[in-house]
Amino acid sequence: MQVPDSSFDYVIVGAGSAGCVLAARLSEDPAVRVLLVEAGGRDSNPFMRMPLGWRQVWRGPRDNWGYYSEPEPHCGNRRIFLPRGKVLGGTSSINGMLYVRGHPLDYDLWRQQGCAGWSYEDVLPYFRRAEGGYRGDTREHGSSGPLGVSRNDVRNLGFDLIHQTAVNAGLPMSEDFATEPEGFGVVDITVKNGRRSSTAQVYLKPALPRPNLTVVTNALTRRIVLEGRRATGIEYDRNGRTTFAEARREVIVCGGSYNSPQLLLLSGIGPAAELRAVGIEPLHDLPGVGKNLSEHVSVPIHFEISDPISFLTRLRFDRVAMSVLEWAIRGTGDMANQALTALAFMRTRPEIARPDVQLFFNPVRMDAEIWFPLIKPSQGHMLEAYVELLRPESRGQVTLVSSDPAAAPRILLNILDAAEDLATLRRGVRLMRSIYATRPLADHIVRETYPGPEAQSDEELDAYLRDAAEIGHHPVGTCAMGTGPLAVVDPRLRVHGLEGLRVVDASIMPEVPSGNTNAPTIMIAEKAADLIRERSIRAERPAGPASEVGVA
Repeated sequence: MQVPDSSFDYVIVGAGSAGCVLAARLSEDPAVRVLLVEAGGRDSNPFMRMPLGWRQVWRGPRDNWGYYSEPEPHCGNRRIFLPRGKVLGGTSSINGMLYVRGHPLDYDLWRQQGCAGWSYEDVLPYFRRAEGGYRGDTREHGSSGPLGVSRNDVRNLGFDLIHQTAVNAGLPMSEDFATEPEGFGVVDITVKNGRRSSTAQVYLKPALPRPNLTVVTNALTRRIVLEGRRATGIEYDRNGRTTFAEARREVIVCGGSYNSPQLLLLSGIGPAAELRAVGIEPLHDLPGVGKNLSEHVSVPIHFEISDPISFLTRLRFDRVAMSVLEWAIRGTGDMANQALTALAFMRTRPEIARPDVQLFFNPVRMDAEIWFPLIKPSQGHMLEAYVELLRPESRGQVTLVSSDPAAAPRILLNILDAAEDLATLRRGVRLMRSIYATRPLADHIVRETYPGPEAQSDEELDAYLRDAAEIGHHPVGTCAMGTGPLAVVDPRLRVHGLEGLRVVDASIMPEVPSGNTNAPTIMIAEKAADLIRERSIRAERPAGPASEVGVA
């Protein structure tokens, strides 16, 4: 038995979208001590607060794990960049801030797959509890939760032109993707008063003064310590020293879909043969750890336009400078929003029950840069569309390269392995092309520049899809919830066969929802807090007393 350097009731590994929520909710009870351990640092990058500054932190190395996939066998052996937040707030501090819950049927199917208590009606109260939205308190929405939710301001994004085109193309309309999950509309974003609502800012920061909450940053967790079948704590490295933190009640892993299975594997929990192959003694043979990786696949389509109506006009240096000043003073303007004109969730086949593609209408190419007056911009006026596959059949996996906790895990997305994934994307591309060929938008389009009009046959489109495939950065499933042979956690998020150990993050989703994953991950953490505290959402308790404490 190890002698602890410190002792807590709950030890949470990972201060990301889920970990910050969980730390805040569990520490509401002043009778328990909570430790939150984060491998990254504080969320001090000023671009994190500025919504349109997200591209500056998304690819930057400072607050990012900087992972790459393995050479993808169905995409020309390309290695795909996998940005994930290594910072307080995790990926909620660096992501694109789209607030999308998915389709209600997504969660009903979880329940049918053996995840009792996770139907849409079961999870809806937790979406509502988290949301501090502009729509007020309704059956579907909440207005007093920590997570600020606003409607994206599309006044400078060419919305009227795109909207009329969508109407003329026969797309159904949606004023609210939560109540109308199919159709065309303006997206909500996790922004309030012009500032990003990361879980670090809206959940963790208000909880920091509590004397029963300790947060340790720049600390890499080496392993979960098991005594027999029980998790008793963790070992983490910080400043050249290894510390053992005891968990009197539970260790809760919130590392996300790449790092959570990695930590389980490093701790001897996973497929026994794989563990032995990298020199780790198997302590608990659990075949599903790291398997079932599911990820959205997206492809871009570029259009050259004849008029200066793209968002490129807003990216002139002097206008950007004024926008930054407006944002700093008022929290309004271009910098307070996402450069996304609209979304649409559509079915590519009429006989299916829910949308299978998500369509993005961008007012400029995503690689557009700030340009200076009197100097020609690096690209002309372009519009960009994205088609995203919502329900992929392909599955990948996360495995270890070695027993070194500092080594990046081996991540094989295995996207486009399934023939139906290619077929759905082909249908989605043809649908998007038909929309852009509809007036009034068609009157402004000179030509399709990528993949180009020559890509028409199934074979030509498949070649383009394999060359262009990107991902939605919505990995799930690697510690899947359920009852089957590859399930890792039960419906209460407890690791099968072990005591005192749970996983709470996107890795527990049996399959990826039909939309972005940040809001569902926050919902999971809200629900997990009640599961751990064995309380109902109808029996809320107020937060405990506060006092001064900081982040180490």
